[in-house]
Amino acid sequence: MQIRISWPAGRLTATLDDTPTARALARELPLVSSARTWGEEVYFDTGVSVPRETDARQVVAPGTVAFWTDGDALALPYGPTPISHGDECRLASPCNVLGRVDGDPRRLASVRDGDPVRVELMDG
Repeated sequence: MQIRISWPAGRLTATLDDTPTARALARELPLVSSARTWGEEVYFDTGVSVPRETDARQVVAPGTVAFWTDGDALALPYGPTPISHGDECRLASPCNVLGRVDGDPRRLASVRDGDPVRVELMDG
């Protein structure tokens, strides 16, 4: 399943795995939210509430599409956060891993705190 994430300065696509959280998110799309930034991570509220999955992880690769169950938010890390050790992507707490950003995740660096963000399913 592919989603498109767009904000005033850019957009990207991401490929999601078939997980319970990804399916719950897909049922709520399209959605519009307000971006928040935390170090080199963009996150935003989705209005979707799901339990933490058994394979949830706190340290992920740049470009991972993660779901922060503590905040009902999509988390998109592209570099270190304030709690990272070195240059790892360390999320605030273990998150459900949904998939990966297609292409260069550093495009997320153009998202500004408070930007409107739109997430939608891509056709096909």
